Amino acid sequence: MTSVSADAMPHVTSPAVVLTIAGSEATGGAGAQADLKTFQELGVFGIANVTCIASFNPNDSWNHRFVPVEQQVIADQLEATTAAYGPASGAPSVLDTVKVGMLGSPATIATVAGALQDNNFGNVVLDPVLICKGQEPGHALDTDQALKAQILPLATFVTPNHFEAESLSGLEITDVESLKAAAVRIHELSGAAVLAKGGVRLDGPDAVDVFYDGNTLEVLSAPKVGDVAVSGAGCSLAAAVTAELAKGSSPLEAARAAKEFVTAGIRNRVASGAPFDALWQGGPR
Repeated sequence: MTSVSADAMPHVTSPAVVLTIAGSEATGGAGAQADLKTFQELGVFGIANVTCIASFNPNDSWNHRFVPVEQQVIADQLEATTAAYGPASGAPSVLDTVKVGMLGSPATIATVAGALQDNNFGNVVLDPVLICKGQEPGHALDTDQALKAQILPLATFVTPNHFEAESLSGLEITDVESLKAAAVRIHELSGAAVLAKGGVRLDGPDAVDVFYDGNTLEVLSAPKVGDVAVSGAGCSLAAAVTAELAKGSSPLEAARAAKEFVTAGIRNRVASGAPFDALWQGGPR
């Protein structure tokens, strides 16, 4: 019998494993596509479980066309992912860090909330997508309320944009001080670390975000790159936080690294025939 030396055996790597539960965005600038590209750039093994399909409509002011994925299909994806990489899987790198993006309906929120509770992940990063253009207003409101009631309490880190921070906190955000107050309020409501994004929507030369975790309040700022929001910036910021947490960073370290990553991606943005640019996750190279 011929023996095989250890040197001849294939090298098996065990990078940190992360999951995004999010929508597919057809142009590739945001959603699960942006998450996976961010994960790859930051050196973690990314998995996407798709909750819905959103495609901009160029014939209707580039609003979203929204198609939900069937609940059983979502449940099947979550079952397969956790069986392969969850705590009971025997995998060398256990899935313990999850990003939650666009869910899109109360039914999907209930399905995902159940999976989060069943698996007791150590890090749950919530990018609280509260509005999807193209949804019927009443349905959108029901979705927002379900997200706040069922997913927000399970989050360990929340990354709301300007509108979402106002909605979650109940405060009007007009400057850095009110953004700080909103971050504190969202932490009080959720118990999660918060990275509240002011971005280009606040006056001044800098894109400003605020981190708060109950102990540390820190303003993260970088010079604005243009004055128009870039597609995928919010998704990529939350995905970068997710990747850094999975690699062992503290929440504050993850927030700082994510801010740098996204700033570089905005600086090296991708233009298209759409009326918006997209962040390039390869920008920091």
